[in-house]
Amino acid sequence: MKRFIFLVKHVFKKLLLIKLFNRYVAENKIIQQDIVQTISVRGCKVNPDTLKKKFEHLMIYYPEFAVIFFWRTKERRQWVKKIFIKEFLCKIFESTKIAGGLMCYHPFATVINAKSIGENFQFRNGLTIGNKGNDNTLIPTIGDNVTVGVNVVIIGNITIGNDVVIGAGSIVVKDVPSHCVIAGNPARIIK
Repeated sequence: MKRFIFLVKHVFKKLLLIKLFNRYVAENKIIQQDIVQTISVRGCKVNPDTLKKKFEHLMIYYPEFAVIFFWRTKERRQWVKKIFIKEFLCKIFESTKIAGGLMCYHPFATVINAKSIGENFQFRNGLTIGNKGNDNTLIPTIGDNVTVGVNVVIIGNITIGNDVVIGAGSIVVKDVPSHCVIAGNPARIIK
């Protein structure tokens, strides 16, 4: 009986993935870029090497990818989300514009409220990106290819350039130029 229930759940999940792929992924270049970037960075080997198979792999084995997927699609049916997402406490404001290639390792305790974030943004748990003085006009703009360590805070009407690495535990409250590594409290350029 347990095996039968497992098989029914497995078949249902596969059918749901086909529907989600056709509805949200097949024609959406940004979600496709998220898939390709996550597979590449994580070093996943998927056979056959198709976009559909990569999507299924990420949705089944990486619930943090599912968090991003459901944020992008604005899927409102909670029962669908619960099939793929564990209880992550992660909030990405709907007003935040994020380009393709978004990837997270552990979205626990994360809040993202930015004007815009460029391509290939990577983050880890405990990230706070937000406003200053509870004023949503004073929120950050983040460039392409930015990687953020754990427990980072990025606050205020600041700009972070392209190709920036932000070290774990950093507090970023001033503009950051492109092509550098920053760390500390307050964050400063270290490379």
